[in-house]
Amino acid sequence: MKQAGKIALGAAAAAVGAAVSATVVKAAMYQPETREAKAFPEEKVDLDRYKQNLSDALKIPTISDRDPEKVDWRQFERFHAFLRERYPQIHQNLSLEIVGKASLMYFWQGADPSLDPIAMLAHQDVVPVTPGTESDWEHDPFGGEEADGFIWGRGALDIKNHLIGVMEAVETLLEEGFVPQRSVYILFGHNEETMERETSGATLMCQLLKERGVHLEAIIDEGGAILPVRVGKILNINLAGVGIAEKGYADFEISVDAVGGHSSQPPKHTALGKIACVIRDLENHQFKAELTPMMQELFDRIGRRVCFPAKLITCNLPLLKPLVLEIMKQIPPAACMTRTTTGVTMASGSPAPNVLPQRATVNVNFRIMPGETIADVEQHIRDVSSVKDIDIKLIKGKEPSAISPTDSKAFHAIEDICFGMDQKNLVAPYLVMGGTDACNYEAVCENIYRYSPFMVNTSLLLTTHGTNERIPVSCMADGVAFFKRYIRAMCE
Repeated sequence: MKQAGKIALGAAAAAVGAAVSATVVKAAMYQPETREAKAFPEEKVDLDRYKQNLSDALKIPTISDRDPEKVDWRQFERFHAFLRERYPQIHQNLSLEIVGKASLMYFWQGADPSLDPIAMLAHQDVVPVTPGTESDWEHDPFGGEEADGFIWGRGALDIKNHLIGVMEAVETLLEEGFVPQRSVYILFGHNEETMERETSGATLMCQLLKERGVHLEAIIDEGGAILPVRVGKILNINLAGVGIAEKGYADFEISVDAVGGHSSQPPKHTALGKIACVIRDLENHQFKAELTPMMQELFDRIGRRVCFPAKLITCNLPLLKPLVLEIMKQIPPAACMTRTTTGVTMASGSPAPNVLPQRATVNVNFRIMPGETIADVEQHIRDVSSVKDIDIKLIKGKEPSAISPTDSKAFHAIEDICFGMDQKNLVAPYLVMGGTDACNYEAVCENIYRYSPFMVNTSLLLTTHGTNERIPVSCMADGVAFFKRYIRAMCE
């Protein structure tokens, strides 16, 4: 028996040793795709002009509003005049249409009209500065000041940096005599921030393109930036996130009715008590989470770039998916990438403290994963709520976008350019949590990518729509160089 035990222990030890050895070998072979860094010629970028033009663009408060009557359209007229003044080559060589209230559709005719055009997107509008927070800004939010290595102002990151960067790229290409083989559209919406899809400038421009029989080869719009990722000696990359899809959006108003009356004689559950049960049920029954193929691809690309011994773990990510998913579900910024989210945002009940509410209402905001629909969300509300006598009303909604491929000419161009500019750059697909104008063009394009080629850290990204929004001057020239190289790659 003792001999048999020794044999069993030896066999177990041998099996463990073999497994460890196999993992070590697997980790050693778990390498990034071999990619040759393309040598791109140096691109001329007039950084001083870009800085000045972005600074002056930020001084024009092109603030949009869901109510068109509340918009100061004179500011958009000022902005259009500003673009005409600063970019004469574009306005001499490209055609321009004003679409809707203030959207801009530029067209650069290519030498070969048989090729599908590309489109470069951005939006002119910005969100307002939250009243009462003006004094929290270190510099005037509409001053466009350059200080401490940054250009400050509302729109510096969302998204006049992108818009002016595209204009700088095209203006410089024209100055250099570049003639595109493929035509180029430059499409600047005027009300992206309002999330009014039906009346958005982007929707109107897409309708025009469709009516004219235009099919686009590819679109680049705002989206992921380049984030420096430094984890000790384990990981040292610049993560260039390219959004290949975006979540949908739905606001549902959920209401329950009850007998009102004086608060001195309350029932067991008032209308607010019932609606509290609905909230509890929704928050306790979240949508199913999963690691989507795009998230798995993101993890795989990053996992191949970590150093040994961390690679012993990352090479086994397929086996660790249940654990990874469970961890992500506990972290809100990560959980939102795995499932449709549920956010209870507003509530109303009685008009007075001593009156029982006859109707209680909550607004619940859902951000919907691709593959699910607004109808699925409404059914989910009904399925999980223990209170069945509820009224459900869709206030506002937008279906999730389609998912763009990662094997297209445009995606490969983005990869080649990013890697050629810096071999630390890792391009990876991801899911955009918010909304962009890009999703409005699905009727005329399948290859839609959301990417802003500017290196910023996470703390700076948090200033978008917030206080002290600003862009590092150090990343601006590379942004223009990217746009020039992308147009060349797609149009030569």
